[in-house]
Amino acid sequence: MTTANQERLERLSVNQRTVPRLSLPELADRCARLGIDAVGLWREPVAEYGLDRTASLVKDAGLRVSSLCRGGFLTAEDAGQRQAAIDDNLHALDEAAQLQADCLVLVVGGIPAGSTDLLGARQRLAEALTVLTPAARERGVQLALEALHPMYCADRSVLSTLRQALDLAESTSPDGGFADDPTIGVVVDAYHVWWDPDVWSAIRAAGPRILSFQVCDWILPLAADVLLARGMMGDGQIDLRALRSAVDAAGYTGDIEVEIFNQDLWDADPDQVLATMVQRYQDCVL
Repeated sequence: MTTANQERLERLSVNQRTVPRLSLPELADRCARLGIDAVGLWREPVAEYGLDRTASLVKDAGLRVSSLCRGGFLTAEDAGQRQAAIDDNLHALDEAAQLQADCLVLVVGGIPAGSTDLLGARQRLAEALTVLTPAARERGVQLALEALHPMYCADRSVLSTLRQALDLAESTSPDGGFADDPTIGVVVDAYHVWWDPDVWSAIRAAGPRILSFQVCDWILPLAADVLLARGMMGDGQIDLRALRSAVDAAGYTGDIEVEIFNQDLWDADPDQVLATMVQRYQDCVL
């Protein structure tokens, strides 16, 4: 790969779920071949491969871990369930620290089954973060709140806009004078924020609290399972260059992580998916 191409890929990260058929060693091998220096990891395949082995593999391959996904799901009404979720998130922080991940992504949780108390769910989330944020700071891990598209509000995230996530991060931050290197911040995921007319001002306001930038595309028609409705960059309606320019202007210099949940892509040849991803990243994001 030429030096010019390497420079164009220096911020590219491939999320593990984009090519889930690849094992961790296979993914590391493909990254080396393509000149990709960063990966986004998920806790379940990391646990299956082994945390110690994963940390060694990543280090030996010279890879950065742009994110570890996921913590969160902190909105249960039952006190025992909430404590179990907090305990699991503390374990996730330990895992992120061992992997030297840039951040632990939090998908914060929806409204408990049988409930309509959205405000209560948000309050329970805020209370849980007062426990987790100091613990993250002790471990040297950054927590990244991910706002999800409103269609996921009921079951996955009571944070539906980037502004909501940013306000919560700021209100629960223990950083004091360390706001330029925050313990808690936000994910700017193109799939979830592109529709929001306030996203541009929220990105500007977030500044150093932008801890992760993820890209894919919004394609129609939506899949029957909306969790699998993401598309390859360039196949849909999102102005990815505009979002990338906005996060850059806000001061974000970290990795740009491609995270695509799409059954057709998962069933395809992973090498072809990765080759297309690299080309579309250069054409549609840069």
